[in-house]
Amino acid sequence: MRFAVYCALASFFLSMGIVAAQEKAPDLAKDLFAYAEKNCLKCHGEKEAKADVALHKFKNELDIIKGRKVWESVVDMVEAGEMPPKDKPQPNASETTAFLAAVKSVFLKADQNAKPDPGRVTVRRLNRTEYNYTIRDLVGVDFNPAEDFPSDDVGHGFDNIGDVLTLSPVLMERYLAAAESIMQRAIIVDPPKSPSRWQGGQYLEPAGGNVPQKKIRDISPKAGDPPQFTGPLHNQYSNLPEGEYTFRVRAHATTEGSEPVQIAVIAVGSSLEGGDAPEAADKIAGSTQFLTSSKFKVLKVLTVEAREEKKAQNLEVEFTMPAGMSRIAVGLLKVPESEPLQKLHVEHFALTGPKDTRPATQRKLLACDTSKPQAEQSREVLQRFVSKAYRRPATKEEVDRVCTLAEQAIADGDKWEAAMQLAMQAVLVSPKFLFRLELDDRPQTDEPRAISEFQLASRLSYFLWSSMPDDELTALAAKNELTSNLDAQVRRMLKDPKSVSLYKNFAVQWLQLGRLSAHAPDKAMFKEWNDGLRQAMLKETELFFLAIVQEDRSILDLISADFTFLNFDLARHYGILDVTGTTWATEKKRPRGRQIDREKFERVQLATESDRNDLRGGLLTMASILTVTSNPTRTSPVKRGRWVLEQILGTPPPPPPPNVPELKEGAELTGTLRERMAQHMANPACANCHAKMDPIGFAFENFDAIGRFRNEDGKEKIDPAGTLPDGQAFTGPAELKKIIQGKKELFARNLSEKLLTYGLGRGLEYYDRPTVQKIVAATAADDYKFSRLIIEIAKSDPFRNRRGKDPTP
Repeated sequence: MRFAVYCALASFFLSMGIVAAQEKAPDLAKDLFAYAEKNCLKCHGEKEAKADVALHKFKNELDIIKGRKVWESVVDMVEAGEMPPKDKPQPNASETTAFLAAVKSVFLKADQNAKPDPGRVTVRRLNRTEYNYTIRDLVGVDFNPAEDFPSDDVGHGFDNIGDVLTLSPVLMERYLAAAESIMQRAIIVDPPKSPSRWQGGQYLEPAGGNVPQKKIRDISPKAGDPPQFTGPLHNQYSNLPEGEYTFRVRAHATTEGSEPVQIAVIAVGSSLEGGDAPEAADKIAGSTQFLTSSKFKVLKVLTVEAREEKKAQNLEVEFTMPAGMSRIAVGLLKVPESEPLQKLHVEHFALTGPKDTRPATQRKLLACDTSKPQAEQSREVLQRFVSKAYRRPATKEEVDRVCTLAEQAIADGDKWEAAMQLAMQAVLVSPKFLFRLELDDRPQTDEPRAISEFQLASRLSYFLWSSMPDDELTALAAKNELTSNLDAQVRRMLKDPKSVSLYKNFAVQWLQLGRLSAHAPDKAMFKEWNDGLRQAMLKETELFFLAIVQEDRSILDLISADFTFLNFDLARHYGILDVTGTTWATEKKRPRGRQIDREKFERVQLATESDRNDLRGGLLTMASILTVTSNPTRTSPVKRGRWVLEQILGTPPPPPPPNVPELKEGAELTGTLRERMAQHMANPACANCHAKMDPIGFAFENFDAIGRFRNEDGKEKIDPAGTLPDGQAFTGPAELKKIIQGKKELFARNLSEKLLTYGLGRGLEYYDRPTVQKIVAATAADDYKFSRLIIEIAKSDPFRNRRGKDPTP
């Protein structure tokens, strides 16, 4: 009760303080312009404009509003304690507080008086990744049709930005060729006959050196005989397409008893769907260990009536292949023990099928009511295809156009399948497919308005899946129910396997991992380096990022986490011995866990503390990041520090002044890398930027240029300690990660801006700042859950709304 009273009083006095602060407007002349003249203009004025920032040009409030990007950067630098530089006279805290309040008051006033502006996205064509994924989901062919397309240009860090996605004549030629290739794979005009697979009895399994090499294979369930002589006999049929099949076994039987000779034809597979209960194997004679060690399903029981080889029967079973089937077996059924042994003499197995040799893509694309006239079948097929391709209901005129094309092809003598192939090929080169068109009936007005439900479905699917909307999104859009179900749909989409594209198309670009494919560490210095290690590094980052997404974890786990994913080789590279994160340094202090699998990646629980202080959890200490931010021959504290500032905190250092020499090797600069960097920083032109980057970079100096942990660089002991410009000190990477994780709002804002840029397909403008602040606040209120971040982006004004031309100034 007392706590609640204290909270209420605190809230009251805080609100009164805010009201008082609002009533007392900042004195811009004193608090802003005089502060800038005293503390900023010597380095950022008319005579000298370091980092291309010149503040003397800003004379009034309107100038600041127009130059908002510059002043937002000024606020960020001052708040971070990086300006004025430490070697310059420092203003007192009250002056700095008043300055920041004055600048922010200008922004606040402008935002309060400005109309909401969702911005305008240049019409976007599908980039190469989006094209591949859209073809996969639309047509069903799973290959890389965009492989020989020209590379997509990059803007604002991503290759899905509308302003840079141009359409060259070469690309148009590739679109035409790709459409033809895709439809030739998807629809086969003249399907081949059903293939037959034949296997002679002597080659059936179980095999062995004691199996007689003769035409007929005999089995009889005599107790004590090995499986080669008791059966069941079986043959492998792997990777067969779905469909209807006919299985034939040519055989005859001999028996002296009165019981009929019956055999069971059995489908077998380790992942067989709809299998029989294990007890069903009790009815099969011979060695049934083969059946009980896997999954099986009896397809049919047949009676063998032939008793002579010359009268052998072709015993036949027609069946629909069960999913997961990899073998077919034939075994004798048991008879009463009082009956004499029966013998089965097998000449061969034969499997024919599938009966329908059309590819699955063709059956799906051309599915229609075959009782209708051909013209109506064409319209049914093309209405469905065009609507999916255009990602909205197709108009009658659009469907008429492709139907006319198909009818003309048929009139010219083509088969119906060829006509459908041609019509769909035309759809795949239509601008309405190649571009993410959001048709607008008011392109000349600058008034914001909501996009349609189908446009929302498309924005959402390309944001999270880099592909077209699925049937569920489309159905909700058709019923105008997508907006009311947006939260649930975002959560569903994030858990879907297709969300892997959020890693491959967003995270790889955000984290700049694309450079790792061409990175080439010096082989003489790093003999362990190979392509397998490169791919393992990328796979670890992919699985880790997807765990954050699909398990809906906090985005702060991206900075530091207690788990990762490793295979045997990468674990050895890290010095990790088991799935509980035991290292060489800790193996004598804790019980050992299970060894990491040699063939696959496994989730590894990492220790929260380590004697070596080399915690691997989180992006910052992953080998992929550490390698891509290194030079081929050595680490680069500058690259690593800059990467953290740019990609994680969103506070990039200014570009280096012109004509600044690079760090040289050899006699000119000597000592450890830290000492050589200190000599390099003696140049005043270098000191300011390096003061921001180097301490962060040196924190990771315990990790070499391919991410291995080390205590020494050559013969010199590594010192990973440092102090950030704001005064926070750390002794190594673990403490630095805690400091960075503590800057949660800064990280959340940066990730929000990156995701919003990627999701919108345009760079962010000053009028997007309130949206970003709202997204960050809502994400923080939900413990920084990844799903909340995505939901807030999907609900934001820029994502849900549009306008036409730019507003009149």
